[in-house]
Amino acid sequence: MIKSNAVVKTVLVFIVATSLVQPSLGEARKLREVAANEVGFSAERLQRLDKSLDTYVTDNRLPGGVMLVARQGKVAYFRAFGWRDKEAETAMTKDAIFRIASQTKAITSVAIMMLQERGELLIGDPVGKYLPEFAQTTVAAADDKGGYKTVPANRAITLRDLLSHTAGIGYGYGPAKDKWQKAGLATWYFSNRDEPVRETIARIAALPQDKQPGEAFVYGYNTDILGAVVEVVSGKPLDQFFRDEIFEPLGMNDTHFYLPPAKAERLAVVYAATENGIERAANPHGNSDPTFIGQGHHLQGPRKSFSGGAGLVSTAADYAQFLQMLLNGGELQNERLLSRKTVELMTANHLSDKQWVGPGLKFGLGFWVLGDLGQFARPGTLKSYGWGGAYHSVYWVDPEEDMLVVYMTQLLPSGEIDDHDKIRALVYQAVE
Repeated sequence: MIKSNAVVKTVLVFIVATSLVQPSLGEARKLREVAANEVGFSAERLQRLDKSLDTYVTDNRLPGGVMLVARQGKVAYFRAFGWRDKEAETAMTKDAIFRIASQTKAITSVAIMMLQERGELLIGDPVGKYLPEFAQTTVAAADDKGGYKTVPANRAITLRDLLSHTAGIGYGYGPAKDKWQKAGLATWYFSNRDEPVRETIARIAALPQDKQPGEAFVYGYNTDILGAVVEVVSGKPLDQFFRDEIFEPLGMNDTHFYLPPAKAERLAVVYAATENGIERAANPHGNSDPTFIGQGHHLQGPRKSFSGGAGLVSTAADYAQFLQMLLNGGELQNERLLSRKTVELMTANHLSDKQWVGPGLKFGLGFWVLGDLGQFARPGTLKSYGWGGAYHSVYWVDPEEDMLVVYMTQLLPSGEIDDHDKIRALVYQAVE
């Protein structure tokens, strides 16, 4: 009996000791950092980023941020710079948490494609099949008096229309903005809403949209509507689906709709560009303007509205995990979320010849796709893809160079700052 107890005790000590040294799932899945020259960068040239990023801080144009560059599945550049909270003199850290706003859209788009792969929907399906309020929609069409008239949509909106932002649905600033404002829907910000997102989406369906389905690229609530579809089809709240099906498999332990209190100190402060440099954005609590964006609701809000279009907070490292999965053709470290052929479909252009996002840019199913390098007029590679967020974060993926870039900061509005173009130039000049 003594011998048996000794064996049990030894086993328990081993288990406890092992658990202390073994990383969590999230940490175990994090991309490994290596020397830049191991993955085809000039280490000396890549370090030019340091001076540029620091100068934006010293010139009072950025509070700070985190930048991560990975190539060949390994991290070649990962740096925090400036301040997480400038007034408190709290330095930015690599694990800082940022409001990623529209970078949420790519994650929701992946969720829809996962459901298609499971045979639970098709992206050619009408939205009304899952959200009956979208079975018949209307459009605000210009009249001969300089105003608009409400007319029936020419056809049903499809899930593919939403994925490619060709459904004609904006953010409430279109021809019928008077009705959108009256309904409290002339804003992309949902985190302050004291209602499930499904109820908000139902009101959107009842309003006149900006364009006919398929007529134009119109950036708006499309992906929030897709989030509601994910909830209906999966039978799970969007936060739970993301956690179970995407975040946990990819080790994205710091990505949330609403931040756990224990992580509150890691949330970066939002700043605003002004004529006198950057200033701390005010807290929206008690502010009467429903479009006002500031510090609070991801920490202190009602925690009811899961915005598939703009609701998440995350870290640079977490978001790099997600992008690496796409770059790998839908898989990360033996966790497959999508097939290679689905990722090919998502990163193909889905706009017509007359539709575009910006010079040289088309749109896939969740992000821009680079279609004309000359028109884009910046360093890059055809068929690379990316997007950004309202708080001035940005990312892109370059399959040909086997590279991804994540750049996180919190600046809204951002003014005339040129940092996005600068970091792009500095990343590509370091490629060997």
